[in-house]
Formats: sequence, structure tokens, C-alpha cells
Amino acid sequence: MAFRYLVSLSLAVAVLASHHESPYHHQPTYHTQPSYHPQPSYHPAPAYHPQPSYEHQHEPAVPACAANTTKAWCLEDDHYPTYEIKHAAEYHYEKLLSLYADVADLNTELSVDRPNTLEEETYLCPSETAYVRPLRALNTEGKWRVVVNNIDAHYQTLTQTTRIEECLSSADACPLVPECYESKCLQKSVYHRFLVYDSYDQYFPFAIETFKLPASCACLLGAYTIDH
Repeated sequence: MAFRYLVSLSLAVAVLASHHESPYHHQPTYHTQPSYHPQPSYHPAPAYHPQPSYEHQHEPAVPACAANTTKAWCLEDDHYPTYEIKHAAEYHYEKLLSLYADVADLNTELSVDRPNTLEEETYLCPSETAYVRPLRALNTEGKWRVVVNNIDAHYQTLTQTTRIEECLSSADACPLVPECYESKCLQKSVYHRFLVYDSYDQYFPFAIETFKLPASCACLLGAYTIDH
């Protein structure tokens, strides 16, 4: 009897102990930190792009400088493509020099080495003489062209100088000829070749073209008449 009581008591104590003893709780599963994602690779700044080369923009049929003159050439031009010509001249330098030498050989010593003063001379018709370096000119086909002038390329300055002489009283009677002679002042011209910049040619934008320029002022004599 006593033994049963002890067994029952032991069981009761064990049951009570089991109720008061905290059950084992597993530690929460460890969640690792998200894997490290590196910063995006460095993207360098865009490479430096130099000023774009000439994009073969076509020149207008009549340049703006022509609006300020009645002549077939412009000595001043606010829209002269200096940068584009210089860029093309340096790129095609060797080939360009052969063309430049060709037109340079046609110039007289006075045309190449512009004189500081002009000697006074007497003509039968009044005229005005000048040595000019046109930036644009009208060619023999009636088209305005960009003339290569004052361009620095590889330590050389490319210039083209020409002499012109214009009548001051074209078609008027020659002032120094007696009135008994029929006479009139006549503008004479010469054909001159210039090295030009051709924006239409994407492969070699240079060419030699022909231009008609005033060269002298002549006195044309007609029949001799006697007034009664």
C-alpha cells in the first residue's frame, strides 16, 4: 500500500513538474543580411568631342556680303567659313598645295607682293586701280564661290591677290580725246583663276575656277568727224 502511494506521489510530482517546466523553444532561424550589391560601376564622363568638322552645309546662292556691293566680289564677309577652310586645308594639305602652286604661278610679282602705293599714271579714261584679295567672287558660270584667302595652314598663310582696274566713266566720251573724234571709255576684263573652297565636295573640297575681273579701262575711238 505504501509502495503504491509512493509511486503515485512520484508520478504526481513528475506531472506537476512537467507542467511548470518551460518547454524548449528553438532559437529563431538566423536570417542572413542580403548579399552585398556593389555600387554600379563608374561611368566616366563622355569623351571630349572637338568642334565638329565642316558638315558640308551648302552655301547660299547669293551670299549676304553681295547685298552690300554692286561688284562681282566681296572683300569683307561676316559669314566667311574660316574654320571650315582651315580644317579642310590642314587635312588635305599636300594635295591642296599643288593646286595653290598652280594658281600662284599665274600671279605677277606685283599681284603676289601687294605694293604699298600705286604709281600715278595718266590714261585717256579715268579709272581706279586696286590690288585685292576677294573672299567671295562670282565665277564665269554666274555662281558665287568662296575664295581661299588669308587661311593659316601648317605655318603657311594662303593668300590670293589680284589687280583690278575699273572705269570711272564707262561708256562716256574719253575726256582727253578731241571732240572731233567719236570716242567712249570701255571697260576691259580679264579671266583670272582662283583656288576656291567647294562645300559640296565631301572628298576634296577645293577646286580651281575661272572668274571675270575688270582689268583696264580703254578708250575706243570711232570715225573722225568734222563739224561745219
